[in-house]
Formats: sequence, C-alpha cells, structure tokens
Amino acid sequence: MKVGTALRAVLRPLRERSLPSEPTHTAMTSSIHIPVLRLGQTYRSLDKIQFNVSGQPLEISVANSGLIRRDLQQLAKSGAALRAIPCETLVGYMEKAAELFLHGNLPWGDDDRLQSPDDYAVALSQLTGLPHSLARSNMGKVHAAMSNIRAVISGLTRGMPLELFDRGFIRQNGLDVNFFAETNSLGVLLPSNSPGVNSLWLPALVMKIPVVLKPGREDPLTPFRLIQAMIAAGFPREAFGFYPTTHDGGDTLLFGTGRAIAFGSDATLKKYAPYRHINVHGSGRSKIVIGDDFAADWPKHLDVIVNSIAANGGRSCINCSSVLISNNRDTLANALARKLAAIEPLPRDHPDAVLCSFANPKSAKAIDERLNELLAVPGAIDLTAKYRNGPRLVEMHGQTFLRPTLIVCDDLNHPLANTEYGFPFASVLQVPQAKMIGQIGESLVVSAFTRDQTWSIDLMTSTNIERLNLGPYSTMRVQWEQPHEGNLFEFLYRRRALQGDLVAA
Repeated sequence: MKVGTALRAVLRPLRERSLPSEPTHTAMTSSIHIPVLRLGQTYRSLDKIQFNVSGQPLEISVANSGLIRRDLQQLAKSGAALRAIPCETLVGYMEKAAELFLHGNLPWGDDDRLQSPDDYAVALSQLTGLPHSLARSNMGKVHAAMSNIRAVISGLTRGMPLELFDRGFIRQNGLDVNFFAETNSLGVLLPSNSPGVNSLWLPALVMKIPVVLKPGREDPLTPFRLIQAMIAAGFPREAFGFYPTTHDGGDTLLFGTGRAIAFGSDATLKKYAPYRHINVHGSGRSKIVIGDDFAADWPKHLDVIVNSIAANGGRSCINCSSVLISNNRDTLANALARKLAAIEPLPRDHPDAVLCSFANPKSAKAIDERLNELLAVPGAIDLTAKYRNGPRLVEMHGQTFLRPTLIVCDDLNHPLANTEYGFPFASVLQVPQAKMIGQIGESLVVSAFTRDQTWSIDLMTSTNIERLNLGPYSTMRVQWEQPHEGNLFEFLYRRRALQGDLVAA
C-alpha cells in the first residue's frame, strides 16, 4: 500500500471532517447513515462519524471493541451459511455482483435510499481525493476482478476444480488431495488509498470463508457497496461483517479472526509481522530495472515508465517508486521529469483529471516538508522542480495537491532512493546491471526491461521480488490468473497428507 512517511501524527480525526460541497446526483436533505453490519444485520451505534458529502450529511456508525469481540464469537453461523451453497453457485453470485457493483442502484445505508454508480463515484471522489475519472476506473478494476473470479480462483489453486471447496478433497493425477480451511473467517483492515485493494479479499467468499472488514478511514463507501452488491446477488448476509472502528477495534478484529490481512505503513508491518496469522501489506517499493540491452532503447518505453509512476494518481502499492538503469540515467531522468511535470492539478470532476488531491491537507504538507528535508541530504535533486509550473505543494480548485516529483539520486543509500509516497513520486538511479538485484531491496513488483536470459533467471531466483514482469511492462500490469501480494488460498487453506482407501470419484 502507498503510505506517506510520518503522517499518522498529523491525520485529522474523521469525526472532524467536513468537505467542500459539489453538485450531487441525488436530491436529499436528511442524513444518510451507513451502519455497522453485524453478521450482515444493520446496527446503529451511539458513536458516529460525521461527513458532509456534496452538501449531503453522511453519518457512519462506529463499533467499539466489545461489540466486535462479541460478534466474532458467532462466526460459526457465517461459515455454515457459505458452506451450504455450492461453490459453482457462489461463483455465479460473484459474477452477478460484479454487474450490480458497476451498474446497479444499491443501498446507501440502512434506509430505502439507493446509491447510483455516479452517486458512489462523486462521494468517493470527495472523501478520498480521487478525481471522478479515477473513481470510475477503480470501479472498473474491482468489477474486472469479480467478473473474472473463475480465473482468479484457478490461479490461486493452480487449476484445481471448484468442487474442492464443496467436498474438501479431489482426485488429481490419480492421487486423493485434501485441503481444509485453517480459519473460520478472514479479518481485513482496509486502507483508503485506492478502492482497487478491495479485490484482494473478494475471493475468500467463493472459497467459503466469511469476511470481517474494517473499512479505511476515508473510504467506507467501497466495501459497503461491495457487500450490498454481493447480498443482492445471493450471498448470505451473515457472511459479512462491516465494522468502522478505532485502532483498538481494528486490533480486536485482527486478533479475533483466524486469518487476517492488514494494509499500512512500515510501522504497521513492524507491529503485525511477528504474528503468523496476519498477512501485512506494507509499502510496495515497486521498481523498474532497465538492463544493458535496453539502456539505449528507453525512449521507446518512456510512456510505460510514466504510466508506472503516475497511473491511479500514484496511490497504488504497485506504482513504480524507483527506476534503475545501467546507463543514460540523466537523459532518461530529464525526459521523465518533463512528462511528469506536465501533469497539472484539475478539478475533481474534470474528465482529464488524473492527479489526486489530499483529503487532509496536513498530510500533503507533511510529505512536502519531509521531501524538502531529505533533499537537503547531499546526493539527490528534485529534477521536476525546473520543469513544473509552480511549487510541489499547491492549493487549487478548492483542493490540496502534490505535483508529481522525480528525484535523481547518486546511489541507493540516499533516503529518497528507495521509498514511496501517496502521489506520483519516483527516484532515478544509475546502477550497473550486475549490482541491481543485490541492491534493490524488497520490492512488491519489479518490471525488468531486458531480454537477457541469464539475468532473467537471476531475477526469477531473487527472494526480494514478490511479482516479476519480464519485458517493458508497466508495474501496474495485472493478470487475473496470477496471485497478487501472496496467495490467498494458501493463506486460508492447508493441504493434509491423505492416505487410504478414499475414493474421490
């Protein structure tokens, strides 16, 4: 996940958030209330977060730790409800839910008012800073993950038939194969940086594992809409928990579920890494590495590099945050800086808007100050400064932006050489090909621009690379048949050695 450095101390509590209004697609006067979902049942808490979205009051109930703890003791009901439904049927539900999520009018909250796709996109844009265009493109990404759920599940299970989740065993290559769930639920602490991360927990429902969600502070809308779409498509209500809550409530959720996923910063990784049942998705630090055979051909792939850095407003963990090239660093860096500096802040509703604003201006200011502080360390320059039309931090269109920033670093030891921030940011370095693999550090995605077979094998055997693209591909590239940030099936299920006379026919 894209997370700025040292920002937690400056984040304004959500209950204080009041956002500027913009035209709404639905004429309403009374508050919309998003409830807690306790095994799918709506619940209004006394503690609520207040928003103003497009001039419309929005309330979100907040669950306390005690409530979450009590509900987690009832999860056996949730699992039983899913296990009673054939996996093939659940796949059909997910495919139907994909269309409802993208095109349907779904409940806003706990009354009879409905949220259109446009209502959702506008509200999401205002809460998160995503422009309307990116809000809609992220809807498309989530829809794609749902509508391609068969390919996703096949990729996670390495092609095993869906009946595995119905029977617990299959016969494969003449051998009886048994898998069993290691958990009665999947707890997820969601971020607010990009709605697309919600695609990571969706396969659990098809694998008959209930989900218990803590939505991101600035994006309760996406998981709530997804749940409503899936319930409308046929999934049992009790398969879902939805708990806007505090940090303490989040910890209760993480430690009260058998398996859990947490998104966050390096601090989050450090906090939860010791716990085997928690899979932490921290900073991505994704990279492009350009080998000797492509070092002179980078102009042909300049747009791919720009896309890797700036797509989705630079908010994704798979956005490129470092570019390593074996030669021609300065010419590449100047070309990149010109392209990135040309990306200008636009109003949220502008059709060409691609740069995200910051919902909390203090966060943007903290990042800007931190960058300036680290630029004072010798060995790095902000190359975009000489090309962009104004300062990095700007107030425009009633929003706060950080303009794209490209840093040229002398070596990987500089503090800006291997870090990331929640906007289009990247460093460029010249590193000999032979030294790249040993110096890149842990990287969620590496796109290696090379056809060198020997080096490709070295890259494939590296333990620092989570996902590898061989060739001039964007780090943002997604293939549904390939797992992303670990294998959810292997996280939730374990194979049992099975011997005897069982007939899996």
